[in-house]
Amino acid sequence: MKDMTECRERLRGIFNITVTPFTHDGEIDFAGLTANIERVIGLGYDGILIGGTYGEFPALSPEERAAIFRHVMDVVNDRVPVMLCSAGSDARVVEQLTRLAGDLSGLPMVTPPFVSEVTDAQIISFFKRMAPLSRTGILVYNAPGIGITLAPPILEQLADIPQVVGIKQGDLNPTAIDQIANRLGGRLRLFCASDLAFLGPMMCGFDGISTTNSGALPELVLATFRALESGDAATARDLHRLWYDFRALARRHGQPQLVKAAMNLRGFNGGHVRLPLVDVGPEVIEQTRAVLQSLAADARSGVTLAQ
Repeated sequence: MKDMTECRERLRGIFNITVTPFTHDGEIDFAGLTANIERVIGLGYDGILIGGTYGEFPALSPEERAAIFRHVMDVVNDRVPVMLCSAGSDARVVEQLTRLAGDLSGLPMVTPPFVSEVTDAQIISFFKRMAPLSRTGILVYNAPGIGITLAPPILEQLADIPQVVGIKQGDLNPTAIDQIANRLGGRLRLFCASDLAFLGPMMCGFDGISTTNSGALPELVLATFRALESGDAATARDLHRLWYDFRALARRHGQPQLVKAAMNLRGFNGGHVRLPLVDVGPEVIEQTRAVLQSLAADARSGVTLAQ
């Protein structure tokens, strides 16, 4: 069973944010989830993130989330490190899933408690309560999308909690990135939470990225990251530009809706989204198909569409 030190050491590189594929009736497609995991591990991804924002965790019951955790850890079988999102608005659920994630040798990813009028002091107290529950430590997810943005001074206080092994940074304001990279780099692992804008944070010294678009474009996103990792910033820039049109569609129509649609077009296991999200319609699917066909026509992308 992994401990905190070993978990921290493995926490680097490019992590696929694995979408949760649902059937048309809203059931979890465990076989599809397995296939998606095997695909990115086979391509050489450094790790995976399960049950996060784009894994649609708010639409899952605690029992479903626990079942996904157990299934994924059995499938991965310690081949790569796994972030397991244990975020929630009910602290009892966060406690339960954080403890389970650590017991399974995954790394729990915890957001601030997204409740109204929570104070900085209460947020710090919350993380101090959650962090010791996991034998592998925890990853703090600074996720502005939930309505709370952790400023760099708060992150510095959280970094002092012994069981905090890393921060997944969703606030990509250049000033915040500069402060975090230079004040926290080396103390704990720093992950960029967006593949739309990871070039800057990685150049500033971040340890890795998490990527949702790699569900649809696993070869291209991986090649972009590896180029930057090897010091070839020009190639990374050019590859990143290749999939701008895809990112633009995703911003317009939402993730994971667009990623799942693209996965299905490629013959992958995207499945459906679960309410309250709604699958994209025929017009958007055709727009997505056109973008994928354009990428497939460019030899640099590595993208091949299913026939």
